[in-house]
Amino acid sequence: MTESFSQWTESAGRIGLRLVVIAIIAVLLIRVLRVVTLRLVQAAKTPTRAGQLREQQTRTMADLLHSIGGTTIIVVAVLMVMRILGFDIAPALATAGLLSVALAFGAQSLLKDLINGIFIVFEDQYSLGDMLQVNGETGRVEHLTLRRTVLRNTAGAIVSIPNSLIGQVSNLSRDWSQTFVDITVPAEELVSTAISILDRVATEFRNDATWSPALVDGPRVLGVEALNLDGTVIRLQVRTVLNRKDDAARELRRRIKLAFEDSEIMLSHSHNVSLQSDKPSTNQ
Repeated sequence: MTESFSQWTESAGRIGLRLVVIAIIAVLLIRVLRVVTLRLVQAAKTPTRAGQLREQQTRTMADLLHSIGGTTIIVVAVLMVMRILGFDIAPALATAGLLSVALAFGAQSLLKDLINGIFIVFEDQYSLGDMLQVNGETGRVEHLTLRRTVLRNTAGAIVSIPNSLIGQVSNLSRDWSQTFVDITVPAEELVSTAISILDRVATEFRNDATWSPALVDGPRVLGVEALNLDGTVIRLQVRTVLNRKDDAARELRRRIKLAFEDSEIMLSHSHNVSLQSDKPSTNQ
């Protein structure tokens, strides 16, 4: 009796020690994983805007890595504990496999969201603060996770789009912005005179110390864009730094109007200004 109790105590001690070792190793691995992911985020921190965007992307990927890695460590630790305690883990593995298949079928949409979200972050298709055109909406990215993208559109509304529904994306916040300004001059006016005035206005605009920091290229007169009953349409092009195209276009139109008034050239009554969006960065 005493010998059996002694053997049982010794066996229980060995099992308990193994369980404690497994628990300690699992906790240490989770903490190491957390430290590694935090170090990755810290390494990505820089004061520049590009660095901040990269930090956000790194943080998203680090959270995903910590979540998947932590879950894997816990599952493996539990299976090892069950095996040490004498449970047959084969049925558990089979059940887990069936549950995984069932969850995969039942959560196809969620899995698509997560997979597409990983590609969005990994490929740097867009980041927080970027202006997007997607699914018929135009807005700035206010929140980005692996499951959804949240935009604030031009009306101020919050638009939440599951990442699985995001197909073609036009990123309006990369590199530079561009706009075209169309000026309609009455048919009786000389085109050469109008183009000469526009060239002068464009040159003065480029050389203006107040506006030159906002300009990437132009403004430049492209030439006659169209001929119609209202008159001759002359197009100008201007490229600016991000988010300054509308300001530049308004100032350019003001200067053109003043220059034409000084030259006593009337603009057409049906004067139209056509604005094109920023240079798109399109991802499929």
